[in-house]
Amino acid sequence: MIADDRLIVALDVPNALEGLKVAETLGDAVSFYKIGLGMLTGGGLALANELKDEHGKKIFLDMKLFDIGQTVENAVRGLAQFNLDFLTVHGDPYVVKAAKEGAAGSNMKILSVTILTSLDRGDLDGALIKDGAIDDLVVERAGKAFDAGADGIICSPNEAARIRALPESEGRLIVTPGVRPAGSATDDQKRIATPAMAVESGVDHIVCGRPIWRAADPRQAALDVVAEMRAAAAPNA
Repeated sequence: MIADDRLIVALDVPNALEGLKVAETLGDAVSFYKIGLGMLTGGGLALANELKDEHGKKIFLDMKLFDIGQTVENAVRGLAQFNLDFLTVHGDPYVVKAAKEGAAGSNMKILSVTILTSLDRGDLDGALIKDGAIDDLVVERAGKAFDAGADGIICSPNEAARIRALPESEGRLIVTPGVRPAGSATDDQKRIATPAMAVESGVDHIVCGRPIWRAADPRQAALDVVAEMRAAAAPNA
């Protein structure tokens, strides 16, 4: 098989039709897709179902849910019926617990967002988030999310190794956005790394979107990312 489930391609395009075109272009080079909040009103959920049911792809629904516990539980229970693979919620322990209740009886994994990879310490200061190095805060939030039952967490590659070293991380997933192949534009990401660096840090899945589907040859760009990941993992195989 050409595709590698460790690569998740973010379909951060305006609507389902454009997302489907990207998926068709990538073909068997990609087996896992992320569909986020930005496409929700553009047919994102319908695209998720089509890619899952008709094309055999895995789906990461990146909703970053955050609300009172009962609302989160109800929303997750509704989404769980679609047999999707990953769903994100914010990392507050009560949110994670409510999401796990909503996902009960399904195979959908609940991933907890620690601190968005588009943020730095200045952004946290503006949002009145407590003092401390951003890496330390991410690791602390990851530990609390694991304790609350999260199946995995979302973090930048910069914090992945420290989170993987937590005893609570055993058997849990680490998924990293903010991954950019060498030479790619950083776009709106501030805490980034290459695919190789991410794998070497102990992540299970990387998320990469624009550097792949904006490339002159998107399919080859995806294959290049997979090759870099496999080469980085080879010494430990």
